[in-house]
Amino acid sequence: MVPTVQLKNMSAFAQTAPETSTPTRPADGFQWQRWAYKGKRLVFLTFAHAFCLTIAAGCLFPLVWMISSSLKTQTTIFTDMSLWVSHPHWENYYWAWTRGHFGQFFFNSLFYTVAVVTGVILISSLAAYAFSRLKFPGKNILFILIISTMMIPIPGSFIALYVLLVKLHLVNTRLGYILPQINGGLALGIFLLKTFFDKLPQDLEDAARIDGCNKFQVYLNVALPLAKPAIAVLVVFNALAVWNEYLLAMLVLSDQSLMPLQRGLMVFQGAHLTQYPLLMAGIAISIIPIVTLYFLMQRYIVAGITAGALKM
Repeated sequence: MVPTVQLKNMSAFAQTAPETSTPTRPADGFQWQRWAYKGKRLVFLTFAHAFCLTIAAGCLFPLVWMISSSLKTQTTIFTDMSLWVSHPHWENYYWAWTRGHFGQFFFNSLFYTVAVVTGVILISSLAAYAFSRLKFPGKNILFILIISTMMIPIPGSFIALYVLLVKLHLVNTRLGYILPQINGGLALGIFLLKTFFDKLPQDLEDAARIDGCNKFQVYLNVALPLAKPAIAVLVVFNALAVWNEYLLAMLVLSDQSLMPLQRGLMVFQGAHLTQYPLLMAGIAISIIPIVTLYFLMQRYIVAGITAGALKM
């Protein structure tokens, strides 16, 4: 039997012993850190979006102002500074197209752009594939020499270019305007496409050769279709450069029937009077093809720019 004194002591100890509480999580500190992180992130995103919206507004304002000015008259373009035109004059686009011979200039620019882009894509893709897959003496030195020409812009070689065109009887000809621009776009095209071809798996070419393809067929049926993203980047870059070219057209072309669109815009700028509404309407017409081309190839452009940074 347990003594009575011991039972009393045990009962007293049970009454005085502190109750063990269940462990609690530090909810207050964790909650405060989470709210602090969300607050910092909200402030950062607010400033980032405000900065991006400011840049976007700064880029879009000249376009909106151009379209607004193209719908005004020669008088109201200097007096009415609002962007909203209450009485738009849509006939300015018609007069810009007909009176300024914009139809002829537009199709000249379209022809030059298609010819230059086609030549750059064809020659640069062949050369890039040769630098990437073929082995021949002096390959690296020749590649470095071609890439080094990117440091020399076309205006920097105008004197030598004009002397060469005069000796070849290519001044004031379409060919004399197209060939220098093809030459100017080859360095970037070769560099970009060679980087893309270097990352293509060798197993694809080996499989094509087993099926009986020669080197040119491998380039045409395997390498070139896979290089669509890089080609899209070259198409947009070169099309934008050719479409906006002005200095070379002034140097080479003197016949108005051969002038591109950017050179034709100077028709509205006279010695004493500049028809600003028609000039703005002409500029608005000139940006439509490039904007359309960019939106059509936007998916390929993003893929082509990021392709060089990814390992296949």
